[in-house]
Amino acid sequence: MKFRASINIMPLPALLDPQGKAVSGNMKNIGLSSIDNVRVGKHLTLEVEASSQPEAEEQVKTACEKLLANQIMEQFEFRLEAVETEA
Repeated sequence: MKFRASINIMPLPALLDPQGKAVSGNMKNIGLSSIDNVRVGKHLTLEVEASSQPEAEEQVKTACEKLLANQIMEQFEFRLEAVETEA
């Protein structure tokens, strides 16, 4: 089976987010002063071939832990969905 993973990687809440701070600081310049505390992260999608959803989840988790996210500074979450294959 093929699965599509949607992965969100964000800076840990305890850490400063310079990109988010810059965006927050400039919101008032475009007339959006009510927006504050912006955090900037990454969104990735990937497809994985696996025999079951738990196996696909394990592969995605391993990819996030070993390559996609810096666990010292970032946290991740993901969602999996089965991909329909065309016949």
